[in-house]
Amino acid sequence: MNVGLEWALSDSHIPSGQASSQRQLAVSVSALPAADSHRAPLNLCLVLDRSGSMGGSPLQTVKQAARQVIDRLSPRDRISIISFDHRAEVLVENQPVQDPAAIGQQLDKLRAGGGTAIDVGLKAGITEVAKGKQDAVSQIFLLTDGENEHGDNDRCLRLAQVATEYGLTLSSLGFGDHWNQDVLEQIADAGGGSLSYIQQPEAAIATFSQLFTRAQSVGLTNAYLTLSLLPGVRLAELKPVAQVLPETVELAAILEANQATVRLGDLMAKPRVVLVNFYIDQQPPGQQMILQLQVQYDDPTQGATGLQSDLAFVQVLAQEYYQPTVNPEVQAHIFALAKYRQTQIAEFRLQAGDRQGALTLLQSAAQTALQMGDQNAATVLQENVTRLQAGDELSARDRKKTRIVSKTQLQ
Repeated sequence: MNVGLEWALSDSHIPSGQASSQRQLAVSVSALPAADSHRAPLNLCLVLDRSGSMGGSPLQTVKQAARQVIDRLSPRDRISIISFDHRAEVLVENQPVQDPAAIGQQLDKLRAGGGTAIDVGLKAGITEVAKGKQDAVSQIFLLTDGENEHGDNDRCLRLAQVATEYGLTLSSLGFGDHWNQDVLEQIADAGGGSLSYIQQPEAAIATFSQLFTRAQSVGLTNAYLTLSLLPGVRLAELKPVAQVLPETVELAAILEANQATVRLGDLMAKPRVVLVNFYIDQQPPGQQMILQLQVQYDDPTQGATGLQSDLAFVQVLAQEYYQPTVNPEVQAHIFALAKYRQTQIAEFRLQAGDRQGALTLLQSAAQTALQMGDQNAATVLQENVTRLQAGDELSARDRKKTRIVSKTQLQ
């Protein structure tokens, strides 16, 4: 496996006579399979909520979805299963998938009952999946349908951070309408995974399948992007780096001297796209190098860690007579990030009782979604505007749909 590393600027030209120019850089990073490469073994842990509210159809459908995932694993893969209410139980210890039918039968032991302590289940899942993480793509799928009433939300976030330190990826799935979207989003973002919303029990199988397909497409792991800023180049002070594909996530940049490093996590054939907001001081006319990019990563198919991509060099053309060259793809990424941030601020305003401020921002987010061609998001956001204008409150389902469309790009 090799790294695909490409970049594009919002505008590759700058005015040479201007004291400072702001630009956005889109960095696309992917895993490129070699001709003789094979899929890396998958080390998967399912952490499943069995609390009382999961009784009946929800739990039965989740069992069915989990069985289908197990049936798609190969003997090279590993599986572990944790069930939790206010306590956690190791249903299947971390093991190779030698007998999928026998592993699937363990799911029959799941019975609904008790409260919900997400952090207890998460800790048990991290412990199990860590046993098989050597030379594998290690993933945790965390599913819950409720608030963390018997657990500690801050501990959940700390555990998600521990998972990434171990080289694990953590995705969260919210089932029904009563889970906390703030907590599950924070877990998924900190864990380098994705947030999924299962509105109805019958959607569980498709959602698990999509998430499993994504996990199987991972070729490289534990990736970090390093940006080396040349003199006269500086990052924006507030939230300078964010991921915009496959979902929008604010990324923390570790700054040291003239370098900024962000964790990307898993790399797939479909690229992760990171958007960087920065400033360039006045430059003399001509082609000017402003940034160097490099990716560090692990290749589980080779048992290799700390590999590095070739350097990529970012340049701008400083012009005396400036002619803009706006890149439409980068502009679409800028819109995606704007949509997310506008929606987030709208939610904060609504929680604070500022309905008019929330309305204005949701209208802006809906317009942004239309500009980028995301009709699905525009529809959901405009429906929220209409409800608020009518004096209605947004339901739990409305808020969860809003969170999902704010983070993803659906055509």
